[in-house]
Amino acid sequence: MDTIASLFSFITTPVSWVIVQFHSVYGAIFGPDTGWAWGLSIVSLVILIRICLIPLFVKQIKATRAMQTLQPEMKKIQERYKNDKQRQSEEMMKLYKDAGTNPLSSCLPILAQSPFFFALYHVLNSIASNDTIGVINERLLESAQKAHIFGAPLAAKFTDNADKVEALNASLTDVRVVTALMIVLMSLSQFYTQRQLMTKNVDTTVKTPFMQQQKMLMYVFPVIFAVFGINFPVGVLVYWLTTNVWTMGQQMYVIHNNPTPGSKAQAAYLERLVKHVTHHGKTRNRRERAVVKAIVAKGRERNEYERKFVNGLNKAGLAAQADGAVIKSDATAAAQAEDGSPATTQTAKRQQPKRQSKSQRQGGAAKAAGEPTSLTKTETPQDDVKPAAAAQKGNAKSGGSTRSRAQSGQRKGPQRPKSPSKK
Repeated sequence: MDTIASLFSFITTPVSWVIVQFHSVYGAIFGPDTGWAWGLSIVSLVILIRICLIPLFVKQIKATRAMQTLQPEMKKIQERYKNDKQRQSEEMMKLYKDAGTNPLSSCLPILAQSPFFFALYHVLNSIASNDTIGVINERLLESAQKAHIFGAPLAAKFTDNADKVEALNASLTDVRVVTALMIVLMSLSQFYTQRQLMTKNVDTTVKTPFMQQQKMLMYVFPVIFAVFGINFPVGVLVYWLTTNVWTMGQQMYVIHNNPTPGSKAQAAYLERLVKHVTHHGKTRNRRERAVVKAIVAKGRERNEYERKFVNGLNKAGLAAQADGAVIKSDATAAAQAEDGSPATTQTAKRQQPKRQSKSQRQGGAAKAAGEPTSLTKTETPQDDVKPAAAAQKGNAKSGGSTRSRAQSGQRKGPQRPKSPSKK
């Protein structure tokens, strides 16, 4: 570890200077020799580093999503040039160059904060060894050795023996309980971060080896933290637990507001967005307009959740535009212009004609042919009433006799004469 620490010695002085500056602020509030002053100084160091790493985190997200989309093409290249490793590497590099991504981009935040991690480890290890380092002089060294977090000194480890812990004015039980609790919380936060990434923010329509690798890392990383955590000082555990909690919160924010296309998180996000847009009748900010613009630009390449989003806007009488704006559809605007009332979903629908009865249809057909329709009571001549009644009565009688013959088994109409029987 001394060799690794010497490699990052160039950053030890800046890290110690930042810790001392934060300690001067918190020491005026909680006291210079308290665990709160030194512990919050380490937490503030983590927050400052992670804020500086936000651009790298954004680049990591883009690189991870690009790698997910490239997995099918990478698999084809591996199968095509499985006997030619050099050509396979060349095609892979060409694919990365065309997509504008790199496999190492997804590891940038971890690689960028590694020097700070080793520098902090070296600072705390020097405090435990009673050695000055960076801008931490003898007075600050004595103050840091007196600082305890829940009874555990900042420089104590889980593997320290009783004599070394007693030299730091603490008990071995307190040190091991505090360090064990921090290691468990550190591993659980790492596991939850990876799990929410796999279950919510992964495109479920594409099954690639990259997903299997992420699933394996979800279980491997917590074990690595647990194994190496027993050799970390309490101050380093505070640093790593804080950065894990920051990563978890940052990941939750990204999943909630900028999910991966095709993931469950995108389905939940678009469902919330369609409710907000239909309620206000427009996109409210630049981010919403950017999302709508990207969905419209995809055209037929939209996934299932994006098609549901567009259909939801159409059902509400709205239409998404290429610039990301949302306006009222033509059908809704026409209905509103006719009756002057606010457009709703019902007015935008096509009006179905009412079903007519049989008499209405016959009357309409007769009217179209130019035939006279049925006369009213006042238009009917009195002289035609009796003949019409007599004709109806005669027809009724003939119809009754015909029906009686049909019921008795005789055929309607003229009967065929029977042939004479043969003798």
